[in-house]
Amino acid sequence: QVQLVESGGGLVQAGGSLRLSCAASGRTIGTYDMAWFRQAPGKEREFVASIGWSGGHTSYGDSVKGRFTISRDNAKNTVYLQMNDLKPEDTAVYYCAAYAAGYWGQGTQVTVSS
Repeated sequence: QVQLVESGGGLVQAGGSLRLSCAASGRTIGTYDMAWFRQAPGKEREFVASIGWSGGHTSYGDSVKGRFTISRDNAKNTVYLQMNDLKPEDTAVYYCAAYAAGYWGQGTQVTVSS
């Protein structure tokens, strides 16, 4: 069993930056592909970014390409999402997931003011 806990969310002005962290416990996530998703009020959950188990392959949703960067530190059992040039439309609850295994965190709120 894997427990995922996101942190780093908050309120930021448009153009600002935040770094989200996803700390895993229970077992290593070093063999899992990991991803970030987000869900805004009244909208469906949206794919943000993913990273392969070794960190060698990343993928991004079209709306965040060039602004967000996913990374991981398997020694720390942690996944990160660096978010730059934030926009009001990035406002959402952000979830970390070992999606293929079905492990999800509880989410962290990101609010971007205009």
